[in-house]
Amino acid sequence: MCGILLAIGDGFRASFDDALGTLNSRGPDARETLAHGDALLGHARLAVIDIVGGRQPMTSVNGRLAMVYNGEIYNFSILRRELEAAGHAFSTRSDSEVLLTGFMHWGEAVVEKLDGMFAFAIHDREDGSVFIARDRLGIKPLFWGEHVGGLVVASTLSPFFAFPAFPKKLDAEGLRDYLAFQTPLAPRTLVRDIKALPPGACLRWKVGAGSLCIPGNPLRGQVTVRQWWTIPDATEKAPDREALVAETDNLLAQVVKDQLVADVPLGAFLSGGIDSSLVVHYMAEAGARPLKTFSVRFAEAGFDESPHARAVAERYGTEHHVLDAPELTADTLAAALADLDQPLADPAYIPTWALSRLTRQHVTVALSGDGGDELFGGYPRFLDSADRFPDSIGKRMLRGLLRHGLAPASLRRRALAGPDLLLYRHVELGDYPGSRKDVRRYLAPEIIRAARPQATLELWRELASRHGCYDRAALLRADLWTYLSENCLVKTDRASMAHGLEVRVPLLANAIQDRMLQLPADVHFDAAGGKSILRALARRHLPETVWNREKHGFSVPLRANFAGAWRDWGEAQVAAASRRAPWLAKQALDALWQETLRGRGNMRLMYTFAVLLAWLEKHALEA
Repeated sequence: MCGILLAIGDGFRASFDDALGTLNSRGPDARETLAHGDALLGHARLAVIDIVGGRQPMTSVNGRLAMVYNGEIYNFSILRRELEAAGHAFSTRSDSEVLLTGFMHWGEAVVEKLDGMFAFAIHDREDGSVFIARDRLGIKPLFWGEHVGGLVVASTLSPFFAFPAFPKKLDAEGLRDYLAFQTPLAPRTLVRDIKALPPGACLRWKVGAGSLCIPGNPLRGQVTVRQWWTIPDATEKAPDREALVAETDNLLAQVVKDQLVADVPLGAFLSGGIDSSLVVHYMAEAGARPLKTFSVRFAEAGFDESPHARAVAERYGTEHHVLDAPELTADTLAAALADLDQPLADPAYIPTWALSRLTRQHVTVALSGDGGDELFGGYPRFLDSADRFPDSIGKRMLRGLLRHGLAPASLRRRALAGPDLLLYRHVELGDYPGSRKDVRRYLAPEIIRAARPQATLELWRELASRHGCYDRAALLRADLWTYLSENCLVKTDRASMAHGLEVRVPLLANAIQDRMLQLPADVHFDAAGGKSILRALARRHLPETVWNREKHGFSVPLRANFAGAWRDWGEAQVAAASRRAPWLAKQALDALWQETLRGRGNMRLMYTFAVLLAWLEKHALEA
């Protein structure tokens, strides 16, 4: 796991080393730079496979191509044998060399052969082009930005802020998405000229005619972005249930075994839930020794799962380590947020960050249960569908009254039905004038037009509509490229890489994706709710205390923290709002904070604003 950086353009050369330095925590083992034609490539390496031979940036045998890559390709041995049969020779044992050689042999189609998590950039010295790609579900991050000075590609947004030549202007639509979903959704970021490469996408950048390497002449590229992988619809009817459970059991055992390859110590996050506990089961079954596990213990009732985690640890004889959540002080909160390249308002990021710090003291690689809820139907919201919220004469009449200004705007939610009400439940703020979820309440008038509140659900609607009429299958698939890729996986990546810890997510392996997405969504649901396949496996393999209880999310008691350890910190963020974010409506923000102090109001929304304001202290943006 690593941090990568590529820059083309005179304006980025003087600051390149400083920009690469912002990625040090992602790759603490080595830091190298390569000048390749008109490009500079930089790599901060966390050495996991072929510690000596897998150094980057890596060049092709003929010197034409240079690559920087972040990730792990789990089927690299299979691809290597295929390439050797085609006449290619290798000088290292690394998956990096397999990826670069594969690109030489198959071209852009190499991405379709990769099973793993990856983000990479390849520069062609002969034609000046750059090719970048990101894995299917966006497990690994990748950002790019084109300015009159050229092109920058990086693992995170942090290097862009280290380039004085790169503009730092607020993207109002990225802000809108953040306030709606607690995270910007690809391709938007909070910075206008920086784009997130979407999951399953690749990009080719080629210098325009007449702009090749002429000193002082701005480089203007031709950019082509395409999806190399799209989320498929179900292709088969539900198979025999017992056969499906047995098949899934075998698949999970194999993908976990495949992801144990490393030349460094491995462990596992163990929350005590079904997903992470099953991962530990399959690790033990594959013979992982010594097996080290790590969890968080909360003091507050209703948040602590550590007894369940310990029951799993005892069953498999793991070396178990527990972090006490009372250590999540305001100082810990501030330190964790300082490691975010852009705001993420999922409170679970904070204990994940602290857990990663503990885990890194013992291992270099950890496996987690991320993805189980998204691929196996684990969220209660997947029980919803548009049909569950039927329209009525009364709702239609109310909508008419609202349109003519004859009813209070606060009744707007009551007028919603079908997909409109379904999606209302999915966002924190949006295009709901007069309601408690109206984003306009929190934005200054001069930015509302640029934020386009009416487009808040544009991406989500488009993704869901590809797969049906807002049924379970459509909701599950839309979440894969929104909530999973831009929230859950961002949380895990940034929290772990802040400490130089690689986290692997076997429940999102290609074989699991391919099989689960072939099936109708209803196979994941029974009378007890969602995730029925994984629950059946849990009953087969895990202690009853893990599977015979209600679902429990990994989160933080916001109300208790804002009333206690985080109160002064929250007060400081709100007090600085006018200076850091003059485009926010200060009066509405103050009212929200006062409600928070009284133990009422929307705690999650208050946290969303506080995280944004803390981030802006370090990363100032022009409106």
